[in-house]
Amino acid sequence: MTSRLLTNIGELLTNDSSRVDETPVGRVLDAAIVVDEERVLWVGRGADAPAADEYYDARGAAVVPGFVDSHTHLIFAGERSGEFEARMAGERYDGGGIANTVAATRAASDEQLREQSNARLAALRAGGVTTVEVKSGYALDVDGEARLVRLAKEITAEVTFLGAHVVPREFAADRDGYVALVAGEMMTRCASAKWTDVFCDVGAFDVDEARTVLEAGRANGHSLRLHANQIADIGAVALAVETDCASVDHCTYLSDPDVERLAGSDTVATLLPGAEFSTRSPYPSGRRLLDAGVKVALATDCNPGTSYVTSMSFVIALAVREMGLSVDEALWAATRGGAAALRREDIGHLEVGARCDLVILNAPRVAHLAYRPGSSLIREVWRSESGEH
Repeated sequence: MTSRLLTNIGELLTNDSSRVDETPVGRVLDAAIVVDEERVLWVGRGADAPAADEYYDARGAAVVPGFVDSHTHLIFAGERSGEFEARMAGERYDGGGIANTVAATRAASDEQLREQSNARLAALRAGGVTTVEVKSGYALDVDGEARLVRLAKEITAEVTFLGAHVVPREFAADRDGYVALVAGEMMTRCASAKWTDVFCDVGAFDVDEARTVLEAGRANGHSLRLHANQIADIGAVALAVETDCASVDHCTYLSDPDVERLAGSDTVATLLPGAEFSTRSPYPSGRRLLDAGVKVALATDCNPGTSYVTSMSFVIALAVREMGLSVDEALWAATRGGAAALRREDIGHLEVGARCDLVILNAPRVAHLAYRPGSSLIREVWRSESGEH
């Protein structure tokens, strides 16, 4: 394989806590890194760099691991800007919500869904995302959810079955029947997904319903994740810890016992500040979670209703401004934290042997990601050739 030396790096964040700065981001100044088409081969000071087949001059730019977006609803049709406008104006709006997106997605062809989801994926990629998780959840019938899982697998290996997003209108009078369908035939048809997720919250599924679906997912060979505590605390975090979910996502409303549960578990708290921004909800305190010893991830939650966000840089800026994270903590959460939320050890860092997924910034320091929100700060994105599709 061809080796490539990236040198003259002003600031390199490796997420290797064993490095000399003794911080979780493993900062190296005046740095260099050697990669091949798949893996990181060497990391260190530029003056100590070994020879390589090719050379790339970073011209003093900062370099970070590729962003890991561990929570997206990337495949959908239609849009819901009217909801956003109404929320911003403080008005009541009933445009159909998720049901509106379900109707549009059911009506769209495979090619229409591919075209629209690939456009959103391209925006994420241009913004430095090298690994992305994609959920189903906008069909809510057996054939439709199987189709969304199939289309998601064209994008990524990190595919999540979210048949338990909400109860569709046709089952409004038969919740038990819908839960049984999701945990039964729909789950079987979506067996090729890697994950099972449930929206466990007010207006979606209660704890007992969520447990039924999660247990069916595990029996089907899926690993587990959970939407929880976006609207209220109904006991979903305790369920996530009990069932060893890799990640519990949103965490807008957390009790002290919930924070303690997360701190004592392997479940990552994935924060989605784009949702708070888009719904004018209170931001959860990332500082509170980190100080308690909880592992935190950041993700876009890209979806048409409550977080139509395709910029991880924007998410990082929000986490620093509104959630109490330092720039280093937010960067870690958007990279190695996201990897932990997917239970991946090969991404989210730039230690020797990791995938060669990295981002070269149009800035000398990583702080610019929060210092200059809305700016185009991604110069280049390098991804492992053996990575996801």
